Amino acid sequence: MENNNLYPKATRELAEKKAALAPKNIEAWRTFSKTVFEAGALDEKTKQLIAVAVAHVTQCPYCIRSHTPLALRKGATQEQIMEAIWIAAEMRAGAAYAHGTLAMEEIEKYNQKNN
Repeated sequence: MENNNLYPKATRELAEKKAALAPKNIEAWRTFSKTVFEAGALDEKTKQLIAVAVAHVTQCPYCIRSHTPLALRKGATQEQIMEAIWIAAEMRAGAAYAHGTLAMEEIEKYNQKNN
C-alpha cells in the first residue's frame, strides 16, 4: 500500500537532515527512546504493544508504521496487536464520554445563570 501523499515518506535522508539541525537533541531523544523500550518491569513485546495502542490514539502514521512491525518482531501476534488497537479505541472514546462531564457542568452553570 502506498503513502497517499498525506504524509511524506520517512527516509534516512530526511532523518539525517532533521538530526543535523539539532544534534544534541536527537542524541538525547535516541538515548531516551532506546532506554524506554528496553526490557524492564515490562518486557519489550508489551512495550511495543503499548506503543502501537498509543500511536493509534495519537493518530501518528509514522509511529503506527514503525511500532507495528517492531511489535511483531518482539513476538506479538496479529490478534494481540488488534486487541491493543481496540483498547486504544475504547480509551479514546471513553475519554470523549468522560469529558462530557465538563459540558454538563457548563450546562448547569448556564441554566443557573439564565433561569
